[in-house]
Amino acid sequence: MSGQIYKELKLYADPTRAKHSLRFFKCGKGQYGEGDLFLGITVPQLRKTAKKYFQDISFEPVQELLESVYHEHRLLGLLFLVYKFDRSTEKEQAKIYRFYKKNIRRINNWDLVDVTTPRIVGEYLWDHVGERKILKRWTTAKNMWERRIAVLATFAFIKRGRFQESFDIAKALLQDPEDLLHKAVGWMLREVGKRDQVVLEKFLLERGAHMPRTTLRYAIERFDEKKRKEYLLLK
Repeated sequence: MSGQIYKELKLYADPTRAKHSLRFFKCGKGQYGEGDLFLGITVPQLRKTAKKYFQDISFEPVQELLESVYHEHRLLGLLFLVYKFDRSTEKEQAKIYRFYKKNIRRINNWDLVDVTTPRIVGEYLWDHVGERKILKRWTTAKNMWERRIAVLATFAFIKRGRFQESFDIAKALLQDPEDLLHKAVGWMLREVGKRDQVVLEKFLLERGAHMPRTTLRYAIERFDEKKRKEYLLLK
């Protein structure tokens, strides 16, 4: 099956799009995606391939994809895990979650995190309260992608009306140096506000003056103009 999958991916590859992706995902020297390589395959094309083969795919070819130097290979491997997780038993989901954790260093760009973490890590942690302590470890990790995984995992909680983990992580990352973390935290706070703006505003009144401006802007994006200006004055 692996050969068939790679053959299909080769048909989708677009060198022009690949060059654009190198710029879009900041792959230059010293940038967050330094060293990443691209084939120029779109996410819809990867999703199409993942949906076609996920039921029969095993961990071994997924591992091979995750170890690839090509960004799209890693994303495809993670999409296989997402689709399998959605349709698996509790026991199988535990295996997928552990496999995801084992390969966490290969989940090394914002799209790889954002497309997969809420639907695997977030869903698993929602059902396994005792495992949620790992969020603290990821929040304090040196690796910025692990910190982003901690943030995005709480999306599954937010969707169910539980916000405490998102607020705890937001407070822990107030002084984080990475803009991609500022954006991720602001995004999750905005999602909280969609469900309960009163709760979000209470948090912002307590912490807004101390958070990065990017985080605050993302968090208040859905507020009316007058209220947005009021909160921006906190900075």
